[in-house]
Amino acid sequence: MKWLIAVALALFIFSGLTPWLRRIGFGRLPGDFRFRLRGRDFDVPLASTVLLSLAVGLLARLL
Repeated sequence: MKWLIAVALALFIFSGLTPWLRRIGFGRLPGDFRFRLRGRDFDVPLASTVLLSLAVGLLARLL
């Protein structure tokens, strides 16, 4: 259950940072989904979230 909360929280934070991160290339990986529903754009950056989590995990392990 804790991992589900962590993933949901990471997706929420990542979706807020999407405009800034798109400028540096995140959010355009093959596992990232973008769709329009009732005139609003929604981003579901699954692959980018996994990649970012792995990078942060490796950085935390090194420190």
